Amino acid sequence: MTTLDDDASRKALLRRGFALEYTTLGWNVIGIVVLAVAAVSARSVALAGFGLDSLIEIGASTVVIWELSGTGEARQRRALRLIGIGFAALALYLLVQSTWVLSAGFHPRTSPLGIGWTATTAVVMFALAFGKARTGAALGNPVLSTEGRVTLVDGLLAAAVLLGLAVNAALGWWWADPAAGYVLVYYAVREVREIFAGD
Repeated sequence: MTTLDDDASRKALLRRGFALEYTTLGWNVIGIVVLAVAAVSARSVALAGFGLDSLIEIGASTVVIWELSGTGEARQRRALRLIGIGFAALALYLLVQSTWVLSAGFHPRTSPLGIGWTATTAVVMFALAFGKARTGAALGNPVLSTEGRVTLVDGLLAAAVLLGLAVNAALGWWWADPAAGYVLVYYAVREVREIFAGD
């Protein structure tokens, strides 16, 4: 039997879940604009690609907001599948971008704006991912927990892009960023397999 305290606690957790998703959504909408400016000025494929990754995160956050607004196992399964598709798109994007940059030997310019934004984004995404994991576990909501892993990958990708930009600026190692992208491909593919195997 559900008590009033349980109901109030669940409502508070739902409000926190919505707040986490709306924060993620807003951050990534702003990020697309910032990254577009940084990518054009530095002629950076990595920054342009990270902007595309923000679109995937926007899609995943929208799915969770939709799922949190309703109930039912069928709705949760559909939401998980959509997030799985987002992970698959992320893996494909990383694989294509990293391979293209390595094969083309593309050397971007130094980007202080890109370095500043990706550093801040990594911190923000790690904090949001932690909040989503805790809130999703407390709610018993696998969709919020799974999307928290999308946010974690976004933070890892921001850190990888940051590392690539910083190493390129300091040492001229232009290949560092696409090399780190391959590590994230493995992580994203593993998440896709877990989502659809569990489904």
